[in-house]
Amino acid sequence: MKLSNFGFNLPDELLAEYPAENRDEARLMVLDRKTQTIEHKMFKDIVDYFDEDDVLILNNTKVFPARLYGNKEKTGARIEVFLLRELNEEQRLWDVLVDPARKIRIGNKLYFGDDDTLVAEVIDNTTSRGRTLRFLYDGSYTEFRRKLNELGETPLPKYIKRQVEPEDEERYQTIYAKNEGAVAAPTAGLHFSKHLLKRLEIKGVNFAEVTLHVGLGTFNPVEVEDLSKHKMDSEELKIDEKAVDIVNKGIRGKRRVCAVGTTVMRAIESSVSSNGELNEFEGWTNKFIFPPYDFSIANCMITNFHTPKSTLLMMISAFAGHDFMKKAYDEAVKEGYKFYSYGDAMLIL
Repeated sequence: MKLSNFGFNLPDELLAEYPAENRDEARLMVLDRKTQTIEHKMFKDIVDYFDEDDVLILNNTKVFPARLYGNKEKTGARIEVFLLRELNEEQRLWDVLVDPARKIRIGNKLYFGDDDTLVAEVIDNTTSRGRTLRFLYDGSYTEFRRKLNELGETPLPKYIKRQVEPEDEERYQTIYAKNEGAVAAPTAGLHFSKHLLKRLEIKGVNFAEVTLHVGLGTFNPVEVEDLSKHKMDSEELKIDEKAVDIVNKGIRGKRRVCAVGTTVMRAIESSVSSNGELNEFEGWTNKFIFPPYDFSIANCMITNFHTPKSTLLMMISAFAGHDFMKKAYDEAVKEGYKFYSYGDAMLIL
C-alpha cells in the first residue's frame, strides 16, 4: 500500500464547519463487510445494531483549551501558542507549537491575557515549529492551570476557518469525557447523546472506557509514499483492569465488540495478549495501522469520515477492506456526507 492509494477528491463544502444540531442526529453510513452492502441511517439508529452483552469501547479523554494567543515582548507581535503536552509540572514546562514560528527564538518572552499575568519564556527550539516554553507564574499549580484554562480556547481543527463560538466548548467534547489531556477530540464519540447511551444501556450493552490523549500527530500529513516509513507521534494511553475485563468477556462470548473511533482502535491494538485478548497498559503508543493488518480485539467500529491521505483513512481501509472503503467514500461524496471532526459517522460491521 502506497500513499497514492489514499487520495480522492473531497469538495471543500463537505468539510463540516459546524456540528449537527443534535449530537445523535448526524447521518450514519452502515457498512456490512460480510455482504459488502451500504445502508444510510441516522446516528441514533445505531441502537438497532447492538444487543445484550455487546461491548462499546469509549475513549474518555477530555480536550483542554490548548490554543492561546499571546504577544511577543518589545514588538507586541501576536503569536499563537498551541499547548501540546506538559513536560514538567513543577517547572511548568510545556511542549508547544508557535505560529508564526520564524519570529520566536530562545530567550523570547511572551505575554498572555489583558493584564499580562501569564508570562512564558522560550527555552528550547526543538523543530521548525515546536518550542519548549517555561511559564512564569507566582501562584500555585492549581491556580496556574486555572489561568491556562481561562486564557485558552477550544482547539478546533485548523480546517474550521470560523471563530470559536461558545457552543464549541461543549460540542467539541464527548459527553463522557473525564481525563483531561487531549488537544483534539476523539470525534466518533461526539455523536453520542445521554439519551442514546441510556437506550444502549437498557438493551444490555456494556461500556468499557480507555484513555488515549489525542495529540496533533493524528492530523500530521504522511509525507512518504512508502507507508512503512511513516512515523506516528506518541500518545499517552491508559487501559485499566475494569476495561480489560469487560472487553475480554465480550471477546470470549463472541459478542459484537465495537471500537468507538480510530483513537480507541489504536489504543486497544497497542496492548494485545498472545491469545488475542486485551491487556492492561499504561504508557505511550505510536502505533500506526495501515493495510494489510490483522485486528485482534474489535470486530466492528464507529468512525467519522476522514480526509484524503490521512493516517485515519489508512486505518479504515485496513479494517473495512481497501476497495470497500473506496466504494463507501465515493458514495459519501456523492450523497453529500459531511467529513472530518464535526462531520457524519460510519459504522463498519
